[in-house]
Amino acid sequence: MSTAAPTHPWLDVAPYRVSVEQYRTFRRDGYLVVKGLVLPEHVRELSAHCDDLLAGRVDVSEMVHRKPGEAPDPLKDLLRIHMGHLKLELWERYLLYPRLLDVLEALIGPDVLAMQTMLFTKGPGSNGQGFHQDSYYIPTFPDTLIGAWIAIDRADTENGCLWMSPGANAEPIYPPENGYGYGDAQLEGIPRVKNVGGHSNDDDDPNNTLKPIAEQYKSSEVPVIAEPGDVVFFGGHIFHRSLRNRSDTRFRRCLVNHYCNARSFTTWGGGNQEHILARGNTHMPFALPRFGTPCAALDPQESASDRGAVPTMMMATEDGMMGAQEPAKVPHDH
Repeated sequence: MSTAAPTHPWLDVAPYRVSVEQYRTFRRDGYLVVKGLVLPEHVRELSAHCDDLLAGRVDVSEMVHRKPGEAPDPLKDLLRIHMGHLKLELWERYLLYPRLLDVLEALIGPDVLAMQTMLFTKGPGSNGQGFHQDSYYIPTFPDTLIGAWIAIDRADTENGCLWMSPGANAEPIYPPENGYGYGDAQLEGIPRVKNVGGHSNDDDDPNNTLKPIAEQYKSSEVPVIAEPGDVVFFGGHIFHRSLRNRSDTRFRRCLVNHYCNARSFTTWGGGNQEHILARGNTHMPFALPRFGTPCAALDPQESASDRGAVPTMMMATEDGMMGAQEPAKVPHDH
């Protein structure tokens, strides 16, 4: 009895290889733009999905939060939809998009945990988001958080693109003055912050006390112009923001996913066991994809960190010197 080979759209997606220069850029600047990473036919699928959302042809009522008695408003309700991969197959598929995972494997891997999805539609006149650091919201230990910002429309200074502060990836995470948030509070003299990353019609963001710290990088802050299919990868420490959409007609739609190394520990979102093992393997618990999208969680593979790339190790020899030897085959006393 023969078994048919598994089929899935992602099984035929051409892989992507990160260059040495791209790796250096990410480490130096704290972010990396990979042009055309999402293939044109897949950008069209995401764009059509956004059209369906805005036209009310897809029910996302469980993912939209309104105040009691508040009337529906598509532009406001759909400005940001959170964790759609738990409800919609398409979102899970693009959370586990192979070419995204290829880049993540090189930058934070080889073991990758897929954690979060957010869709921003940002219609004409919509607010921006003030300065913030993503690890303030999603702490991981060791700290390996990374975002992947997929442009569905062209993003530029007119319709509210991202602004990044290169080099700010060397900053600590600034802790909250009170309430929700995580930071490096153990550092001597670190200020606490409040009103971080709020959505405001005022691009001056006057109540965000992280802003004066972030503005130390004002001379180097750059707009991240992105075409449909471009993906912006950025670490959890870098200061970033977006400004108001000043266009009269243009949307700025994007899908933003978050990941970390699968061997990092997190309590965010219910802990590691609630997030999908996308690549490699891990000693931590993990979740399976709800819609069966191919990924390591369905068939955990031995990763580079498991295999070990060095067949011998530098260890002390019997004559007191150092030399290359095979690792011990049995546990040693210590």
